[in-house]
Amino acid sequence: MWDPDIYRTTIRREIHDYDELQQQVAQATAGLMPPSILDLGVGAGETAQRVLRMHPGASLVGIDSSAEMLGEASRTLPSERVKLLRQDLAAPLPDRSFDLVISALAVHHLQGEGKAALFRAVAERLVPGGCFVMGDVIIPEDPSDALIENEPDYDFPSTIDDLFVWIDTAGLSAEVVWSRQDLAVLKGEKPDILAPGGRFPGSEP
Repeated sequence: MWDPDIYRTTIRREIHDYDELQQQVAQATAGLMPPSILDLGVGAGETAQRVLRMHPGASLVGIDSSAEMLGEASRTLPSERVKLLRQDLAAPLPDRSFDLVISALAVHHLQGEGKAALFRAVAERLVPGGCFVMGDVIIPEDPSDALIENEPDYDFPSTIDDLFVWIDTAGLSAEVVWSRQDLAVLKGEKPDILAPGGRFPGSEP
């Protein structure tokens, strides 16, 4: 049986600077006023809790493939502000617009093509001027910084350069807002104005 207390202990043992990563994801949303938030891989609700505290007027949709984690999230997150959906990250995202999309320690479970497809879907769901914030495991430039043990056929971290290409190609302007060894927080913003032909600047024709 899945035990949330054991999970919280285990995740902090396996992911160095776990709480700092979570705080940096939340902090990257400071200054925004998002009425609607989408959490990709909501898990037990750790990231959602922090972000909702920063944005008391926001509502959140959280998706995750784990029924056990969604059950824990439902116990810890305010039900009047949160809707939880059980689905995989490879499935179509909820068919509505969001002002902010967040994700922590979930996207690295997708391989490269899956990440690129997800980022395109995120860009499509974001309102003009919306923001995507992702904190996750990466492949660091220095191999000695690879501190997190990745499970074969389950964990597929990517380099910052590859993530930038996929985020930029999706039509979002990407930047690194925090990094430490093999962890990083990236932020992608969707332009307010469409380019000629109805495309967002930076997206492929």
